[in-house]
Amino acid sequence: MSLEPGDNSFCMAELARTSGEWLRGDGPESDIVISSRVRLARNVAGFAFVTRASADARFQIVQMVKAAMHDEIQHRPVHHVNIETLSTLDGQMLMERQLISRELARGEGPRAVAISEGERHSVMINEEDHLRIQVLHSGFALDDCWMECDALDDQIEEAVPYAFHPELGYLTACPTNVGTGIRVSVMVHLPALRLTREIQKVHQAAQKINLAVRGLYGEGSQAMGDFYQISNQVTLGKSEQQLITEVKEVVSNIIGWERRVRDLLVRDKRAELHDQVARAFGVLTSARSISSEETMHLLSSLRMGIQQGLIDNLDLATVNELFIHTQPAHLQTLHGETLETAERNAVRANYLRKRLNSSSLG
Repeated sequence: MSLEPGDNSFCMAELARTSGEWLRGDGPESDIVISSRVRLARNVAGFAFVTRASADARFQIVQMVKAAMHDEIQHRPVHHVNIETLSTLDGQMLMERQLISRELARGEGPRAVAISEGERHSVMINEEDHLRIQVLHSGFALDDCWMECDALDDQIEEAVPYAFHPELGYLTACPTNVGTGIRVSVMVHLPALRLTREIQKVHQAAQKINLAVRGLYGEGSQAMGDFYQISNQVTLGKSEQQLITEVKEVVSNIIGWERRVRDLLVRDKRAELHDQVARAFGVLTSARSISSEETMHLLSSLRMGIQQGLIDNLDLATVNELFIHTQPAHLQTLHGETLETAERNAVRANYLRKRLNSSSLG
């Protein structure tokens, strides 16, 4: 059973030309922290989990959740996107923007996502759980994320009965989410720790207290452009505030660690660091063909160069946006046609030259 064709009012081409508020680069500690996210897993009482639910049941769940949100989230207009009829390219673009997961994009049957204007809020429907309620903020702002996510959760629960056990808490498809159902994550940029090969110590320290360190797109993804997502792995037995506090403490330590190492690099190896940034800038502003992976790596150097005063006329928001807009789906959408790998590499290089040639090295 499909959702109504008219559900996809989102203009993907227009979306590709913009960037979400979480990429603004103006949040707290934004030199290190790209974004903060709080996500809640919820299931509707009386329905089987998604993997066991019929197409008709999934369709009912989509309609229930849409009705609960009406046409706005936190006083912002909402766009409802029918993932079932979405093209592969458009689904990939929503993944690149952190608005849906790989599981939702590649799933089957009735499923959707509700996205608020500005992309701060999104609600995935019929992913692994019936609902995945997400709030994204620029910089290190977990408390703000939680406040808005909690309010949105309450709004939906007023109309949708959740599956809840008095001892276990919220019931979820994956046992690691049982309890509060909360996943707290922070996306950090750690080029100095990677350069000095101390990034492995971050992994080890996080694992000791049940935190996960993953790549740009979460579970199963690699760290590209020195971006890492740090999140809790278990929710049962702890309150939402306890989990948020734990993640905040660890991330605060990592922020301080990365800054100290950056300062040491500038003090002891300034010439080498300046050369690395200059080479990255040179390639990005002159290459005629460049891959997505190389682009991420070079933009990472540029981003650190901005923070160390090595680049003029370029801001964090622009570089953050380039990380997203040069990804395969965005690039093809901006170009207006499907491209083979070699064609994408040429289009990407041209796009980067146009965006960066107005800037200069400090």
